[in-house]
Amino acid sequence: MSRSRILNKFLLRRFFSGVGLVMLIVCGIILAVTFVERLPSNSHAVAALRDSWIRLLEYVPLFLPLAVFMGTLLTSYNLTKSSENIIISGAGLSPFQATRPFLIGAFLIGAFATTVINPYSVSISTQAITSDNLQLIDNKIWLRESSDSGFITMQASDVHNTPDTLIFENVSIYTQDTQFRLKERVNAQNVILSDKKITATDANIWLADGTMKKSDWSTDTLLTPQTILDRYLQPDQISFWQLPQFIRKMESIGAPVRGHLVQFWTLLFLPLTMIAMAMLGVAFSQTKQRRNYNFGTKFSLGIITCFALYFIVNMFNALGATGTLPPILAIIAPPLIIIAAAGTFITSFDTI
Repeated sequence: MSRSRILNKFLLRRFFSGVGLVMLIVCGIILAVTFVERLPSNSHAVAALRDSWIRLLEYVPLFLPLAVFMGTLLTSYNLTKSSENIIISGAGLSPFQATRPFLIGAFLIGAFATTVINPYSVSISTQAITSDNLQLIDNKIWLRESSDSGFITMQASDVHNTPDTLIFENVSIYTQDTQFRLKERVNAQNVILSDKKITATDANIWLADGTMKKSDWSTDTLLTPQTILDRYLQPDQISFWQLPQFIRKMESIGAPVRGHLVQFWTLLFLPLTMIAMAMLGVAFSQTKQRRNYNFGTKFSLGIITCFALYFIVNMFNALGATGTLPPILAIIAPPLIIIAAAGTFITSFDTI
């Protein structure tokens, strides 16, 4: 095995160790905080721990770029502190050659997050759908159906799902004829949407003549639980592997898909974002000092820079979601700019 391959494996191993340590600390803090936060609202500790785990997976895309940056900076600091950077330079590796294992590791982390963590997170989070998972209007769930017999409009404050049904809470249903005249209003604590049928138990029903009665109520509908979820789920509640087909389906019915396109391109180019953050970490770790390396200052400046970049990336995402920029351009522009700036700095910095 050649000397460069041995060094590349060594650097890749150190990179994964650094990022893994940062991820372990960050995940531990988030899991502990969310567990304490969820404990009062759950019947037992196991349920609270499961909710905390689901919430942690939802947070992974937010802190993963920061973790890659901090892990890269930590790895570079340890290499400098132990004088291993001198050995690497003495072996003939240029700054870019020494950076290559970090970039490969960052790419693998991004690819794993996109293809494995995201689908897994979506699969377990959508097992228990609530209003937090849906795109709401005025903090309410609104459904409307038109047919040859008239119109049905439903408003609910929350929703839960079972394998075959959706259960809506605090529901008001308005039925109208084809001339938009109100036929009846139904208020119920819970309404169940099964396959093409809406059912309410012990509901208050107001008829068009003003009389009120209390009884069970049901009506046929073209809506199904799956069509509701397809229409109202937020983009981050759809798996990376399902997004292309979902986007084509939504485009075919004329529904807006900019948010879903932004989510798809974000996940697809997540490895590029990880590479950009690793490059940024290497750029911040460049130093002419082999002793008294001021890690604290560089780490603090790097964190501030990451938060500034996070704001810029969110701004580009918003521009893509509103149509000001093409979604793909809004996603790839920030990491490409970061890579270009970090690469220029690494090239111009004399580390010897």
